[in-house]
Amino acid sequence: MSKRHSAKYKLDRRLGENIWGRPKSPVNRREYGPGQHGQRRKGKLSDFGLQLRAKQKLKGHYGDISEKQFRKTYEEANRRKGDTPETLIGLLESRLDAVVYRAKFVPTIFAARQFVNHGHIKVNGRRVNIPSFRCKPGDVVEIKDASKQLAIVLEASQMAERDVPDYIEVDHSKMVATFGRVPGLSDVPFAVQMEPNLVVEYYSR
Repeated sequence: MSKRHSAKYKLDRRLGENIWGRPKSPVNRREYGPGQHGQRRKGKLSDFGLQLRAKQKLKGHYGDISEKQFRKTYEEANRRKGDTPETLIGLLESRLDAVVYRAKFVPTIFAARQFVNHGHIKVNGRRVNIPSFRCKPGDVVEIKDASKQLAIVLEASQMAERDVPDYIEVDHSKMVATFGRVPGLSDVPFAVQMEPNLVVEYYSR
């Protein structure tokens, strides 16, 4: 299990953007960065700075996954035929923790990773506890019966702050979701603009 060392809201403040679109994000109140130098005026970012920031933002959105895992995902996207930035987004959205989060089974991507890790999720009837497990179109993701009435699940399904994207079909009465297709960048409901093309530039330097 990859460990998140930094507080998730610090990510928001460091990047100066509400990357999950959450009402409680401190960016909604303080748009400057954390720490004693947070209010200093920022200089113009170099090309490398823009690329690094784009990578941190995308990596952070998916639960601040480890650099090793993120780079591996990029390398796979780069090997595949087609548009690398689009493929990268498709691979990230195919992760089991991302599908669980998008299906509104849990409130945050961090909760999704923990939820999968703790064995609450089944894929096609079999328990899967690996957050980076890659879902394929047609895969049925469901919460196991014993976990369907957990408070975190019931609260998340009622959340009005985000909608389930159209590439995932969800029945919240049964807590079952079907991963319909691998999405492209324009299909994913990011709260802020993501720039996977800059991430590709960062790694292909």
